Amino acid sequence: MRFHTRKWVKPEDLNPNGTLFGGKLLAWIDEELALYTIIQLENPKVVTKHMSEINFRSSAKQGDIIEIGIDVVKFGNSSLTLKCEVRNMMTRETIISIDTTTMVNLGADGKPKAHGKTQIEYVKNRLL
Repeated sequence: MRFHTRKWVKPEDLNPNGTLFGGKLLAWIDEELALYTIIQLENPKVVTKHMSEINFRSSAKQGDIIEIGIDVVKFGNSSLTLKCEVRNMMTRETIISIDTTTMVNLGADGKPKAHGKTQIEYVKNRLL
């Protein structure tokens, strides 16, 4: 799994228990998956269609640094299925894992559109 993004847990990210609010973490994950998909499919119009079971395994507190990791599970005709893991850099524990999230590529009409991709591409390879 490639870990792409780090986030610093700040006071505004906490729930009443003083730990990272799950909704904030899910928003960070959804944004990161969307950005990853936009870059892979070279289209700024993507949406989250489905997330599998979300498994919270540990937490983070103020001052902790977390990392968001993403792997491609499958390239569909108009979709990209990803898995995600978030880990706490301070404790080395996995905070959350999501086995599959399906992101859908959209056309100008807002409907699913075939993307023609079959494998992960790295931006540096596109620039050659």
